[in-house]
Amino acid sequence: MQSILHQIGYCLGCWLSCPRSQYDTLPNYQPDSVMRCLRPGDVLLVEGTSRLSTAIKYLTQSSWSHAALYIGDALNDASSSGRKGTFIEADVVEGVRIVDFDEFRGYNLRICRPVGLRQEDIEALVEFVCQRVGYQYDLRNIFDLGRYLIPIPPVPSRWRRRMLGLGSGEPTRAICSTLIAQAFQSIDYPILPDHVWQNDESLCRGCRRKILKKRHYTLFTPRDFDFSPYFLVIKPMLEAGFTPYALKWEGKKEARDDDPVPVG
Repeated sequence: MQSILHQIGYCLGCWLSCPRSQYDTLPNYQPDSVMRCLRPGDVLLVEGTSRLSTAIKYLTQSSWSHAALYIGDALNDASSSGRKGTFIEADVVEGVRIVDFDEFRGYNLRICRPVGLRQEDIEALVEFVCQRVGYQYDLRNIFDLGRYLIPIPPVPSRWRRRMLGLGSGEPTRAICSTLIAQAFQSIDYPILPDHVWQNDESLCRGCRRKILKKRHYTLFTPRDFDFSPYFLVIKPMLEAGFTPYALKWEGKKEARDDDPVPVG
């Protein structure tokens, strides 16, 4: 019975992951500029085009439907058969895998960078996801997401996040944003934590202080890294040294050194 359900889930995953033909790419990121500014530990958000992406974007009310973690050269050894693996992602069909930038070429992207981490924490973060390469995508979530495609239901926004937290929770069944959220929580780095009040008698009698509480990792979505106040949004064009005076505008005469300067 389990093998039949797995096969059905696999076929459904293949259907949901098929890209759609109509897609508008914004001229914001060039591949070379993205790769030049990436650092290990950066989260790459992707605006996908598949049916699965449509469901995730609807439920999260966000442009971002997928997330991958940049790991740099962490797995560039003899076991990687000469392939440069720079990202780790959880794919619907293939599971947790190593990919290069070509996997995301042509999509709208956003880079989110954790701030203030020590080098040993970044290495621990990368090691966490590297150890999970080969894990399978949570096929239970495939059925959950597929339910909301035909037709798309009028689900209140306050319930949509919970609908993405319906996975089995088994450690070998990873979801893209879930895997990355687990990795950051393993080094106690906040994404969008909850807050709770705790008694603190060391300050005064009856005093309370507000502390952070980790949310369950299945409730994280790709957009949370964009909305998080603890992640810096990196824009490659600005990182490369942008100046508005070098832009060429249609219908505007280019200024020359010998042009007269208007007075008044």
